[in-house]
Amino acid sequence: MANTPADRWAPFASLPEGSVRWHAEPARWALLGNGPAQRLRIEPEAQTDFWQRTHYGFRADNGHALLAELAGDVVLTTHVRFFPAQQYDQAGLMVRLSAECWLKTSVEHEPGRAGRLGAVVTNHGYSDWSTAPFDGDEVWLRVRRESADYVVDASRDGRAWEQIRMAHLAEDDGQRSVAAGVYACSPKAAGFAAEFTTLELRPGRIGA
Repeated sequence: MANTPADRWAPFASLPEGSVRWHAEPARWALLGNGPAQRLRIEPEAQTDFWQRTHYGFRADNGHALLAELAGDVVLTTHVRFFPAQQYDQAGLMVRLSAECWLKTSVEHEPGRAGRLGAVVTNHGYSDWSTAPFDGDEVWLRVRRESADYVVDASRDGRAWEQIRMAHLAEDDGQRSVAAGVYACSPKAAGFAAEFTTLELRPGRIGA
């Protein structure tokens, strides 16, 4: 397969050549369907994750992320369906400046109980994780970059949004470009699949 699906997946199609790349390209990914129904399916490999140090002690930076270089204020919105198999299976949105400074938001799977809707913010090589219970197998997620600050929202229908996090990324001065897009990983074992049915990259701010 090509290095990225940017020439075929509408959300990335209008971006400059070379501005879209995989971080840790998965062995199994595909574009399914055509036109407005086209979706990106990712099947993460085992023991893939994004986490730095806090509480658990380990460092992982081998999750799969399809990222575009974006500048200025921007709103990223996605709809993702997930088919989990193991604890902590997850897929959602990511903004990345380096291995030690990034943000991700997703629903993480918890077998036998509600999943965890939340966000991980990593600064200076330490991650934190805020969560709330979430039942369901699909979610809308939105990340708003406003200068060097970020607002994370979630929705069940793509219309009624609830803020779940506001954060700052220490390496972001509000002027530099950032890598942003979708991600998926399976911290334990393989078997998980996620399908991103929508991704919108909108310059500016909500209401601006």
